[in-house]
Amino acid sequence: MNKTPVVLTIAGSDSGGGAGVEADIKTFAALGVHGTCAITSVTSQNTTGVISSYDLPPDVIADQIDAVCIDMDIEYVKTGMLASPDIVLAVAERMKKHALSPVVDPVMAAEAGGELLTKDALSVIADELLPLSKVVTPNIYEASALSGISIKNHKDVRNAATIIGEMGVHSVIITGGHFDASDLVYETANETFTLIPGEFIKGGTHGSGCTYSAAVAAYLAQGFTLVDAASQAKRFVEHAIGGSVPVGRGVPPVNQLSHIRRNAACYHVLQDMEMAVEMIKNCTSFSYLIPEVGCNIAMAIPQAGNVADVAAVAGRIVKLKHKPAIVGCVEFGASSHVARIVLATMQSDGGVRAAVNVRYSKKVLRIIDEMDLSISSFDRAEEPAKTSTMDWGVTHAIKIYGSVPDVIYDEGGVGKEPMVRILGKSATDVAGIAVDIADRFTSG
Repeated sequence: MNKTPVVLTIAGSDSGGGAGVEADIKTFAALGVHGTCAITSVTSQNTTGVISSYDLPPDVIADQIDAVCIDMDIEYVKTGMLASPDIVLAVAERMKKHALSPVVDPVMAAEAGGELLTKDALSVIADELLPLSKVVTPNIYEASALSGISIKNHKDVRNAATIIGEMGVHSVIITGGHFDASDLVYETANETFTLIPGEFIKGGTHGSGCTYSAAVAAYLAQGFTLVDAASQAKRFVEHAIGGSVPVGRGVPPVNQLSHIRRNAACYHVLQDMEMAVEMIKNCTSFSYLIPEVGCNIAMAIPQAGNVADVAAVAGRIVKLKHKPAIVGCVEFGASSHVARIVLATMQSDGGVRAAVNVRYSKKVLRIIDEMDLSISSFDRAEEPAKTSTMDWGVTHAIKIYGSVPDVIYDEGGVGKEPMVRILGKSATDVAGIAVDIADRFTSG
C-alpha cells in the first residue's frame, strides 16, 4: 500500500485563517499529503493586517518539531514566519538533527500589512538556514532584501537568484507576483535558469506566498522534480487566487480548495445533465417541442463566470424520425447560445443555473399558464444596437417581471425563430418541466 507523504510546516499562526500555518495545512490537504505543524508565533491578524504577535519560546518550537519527526516519516518541511534569531537557530538545529529538506519561505511581511521578521533574523536565515535548504522561495521584495540588490528587471532577478544561490541553498525560486507574472527557478548545482510563465489573476492574494511554498513542498514530497513542482504550485496558486472570496474588510485570502470545489461542481453538473438528457431522449412527445434550429439544454456550476463554466450538448437536440435525438456529448463550453441565457439569469439569481429552449407556440404558452409557471417576455424589436440578444433579452425580461421567472419567451423577428426558454435550478428541473409540457401538448 502506498504511504501518504507527511509534510511539516514550521510557521506562524494567522488568527484570520488566511496565511501562515492555516494556509499551509489547507494546501497540504488539497494536494493529498498529510500536514503537520510546529507553530513559531501566534499572530493577532485579520484581512486588514497584523495587530500583534507573540513568539513561542524556541524550546517549545523545537519540541513540536521533535514530536512530529520521531513519530512520522518526514523529509520535506516548509518554513514560514521565523521572527527572531533564536527561533531561526532552533529550527536550523532541528533541520540538521532530523535530516530534513526545508522549503524556506523567507516571510518578511504579511500580505495584508505588518512586518513579521526582524533584520537580525533575516541575517541568521541567510547564514544558518539557507545552506540547509532544498529551495528558498522569495518574492521580489524578499529577494531584494536577501541579495542586497534592487530588482527592476529580469536581469536583476537572475542576478539576485545567483547571489542567493551562493549562500548555499540548493535552488532558488523567485516568484513574480510583485514584478510580473512569471517565476524564475535557479538550480545552483548546474547553474540552470528556468522561467515558469504565468498570468495575473483577479482575486485575493492574502496567503498566496505561504500557499505557494507549501505547494512546492507538497509536490516535492510526492516525487515531482523541482521545476515540475514549481510549475504545478504556480498553477495551484493561480486557481486559489481566482477562487478567492471576500471574508472580511481587507485583502481576501486565497482559496486553496477552489479547484477541488470546482471539479466537484463540474462532476455534479455533468451527472445532472446526463440524467436530464436521458429524460428528454426517452420522451417521444418532446419532438413536438423542438424548434426548427434545434434545441439545447445547459447547466452551470455555481459562481459561473463564462461559457466554459456551462455544460451543454455539444451538438444540439434535433428531431429524427419523430423522436428527439441527442447530437453530441455533454461538455462544458459546448453551447454559447443557451449558456448565455444561463449566465444572464445567474446575474439576477445565482441559484437559477439551468435552461432549455423549446419551440414557441400559443398552445405551449397556454400549457405553461395552466401549469401556473411564472412567465415573462421580451421584444426583439426593442433590442439596443450592438448588444447580445440573449444577454439583453433575458435581462430585460427579468427586469420587467421583477425576478427570475420560470419561463422567458420572445415572438421572434426578421430571420429569427420565436423561442421559449425554461429556467430552473438544475438541468433535471428544466427537463422535467419540458417533458411535462410535451406530454400535455400531445394529450390535449
